[in-house]
Amino acid sequence: MGPPKIDPVDARARILDAALDQLRRHGPAKTGVVDVARALGVSHAAVYRHFPSKDALFDAVAQRWLTQVSKPLEEIADRRGKSSKNSPAKRLEDWLTTLIAIKRSKVTDDPELFATYHAVAEAAHNVVSTHVADLQDQLRRIIADGVSSGDFKVSNAAAAAMAVLNATARFHHPHFVREYPADPAAARAVIQLLLAGLAAGSI
Repeated sequence: MGPPKIDPVDARARILDAALDQLRRHGPAKTGVVDVARALGVSHAAVYRHFPSKDALFDAVAQRWLTQVSKPLEEIADRRGKSSKNSPAKRLEDWLTTLIAIKRSKVTDDPELFATYHAVAEAAHNVVSTHVADLQDQLRRIIADGVSSGDFKVSNAAAAAMAVLNATARFHHPHFVREYPADPAAARAVIQLLLAGLAAGSI
């Protein structure tokens, strides 16, 4: 009957898990496709069937990590309904506080694992650029909803989204998270100031 077939999605996940384990043990410079294949007990050709190069494999590791950041934010951006928790201002506040919490958790809960992911992500320029663009688009949609409802008075939702992301970088950019302790009061103050600016039509 031959060996059982392995679902391609499952195989891809197993390869990414093994790649992350090898990256964590040895770092990006000393981890290659052959190392990942050896850890899985398969040929390197089996890995290449799913990832055509080492760079593609590492990009996929970074993309999976960044998706863990963006997925819960996407759910907040897409919230709809007449409840007060679905108002653009509340969604924007929840989106920012969730982003801050996720980033701080990833940086501080397991510094070794974060260092591994961060090193891989820094090399995956296209993956990171796409991730940042996705975050900005989520913010843009929330702000555009606020403009439509009359809660926000801005003329350019995309520019406002970029400004909000930049203005809060102190609380969610990995560099600052590593350097400074958590400051929820300061984060809340900045978020409230941004909400007031959007309501006043500052952009």
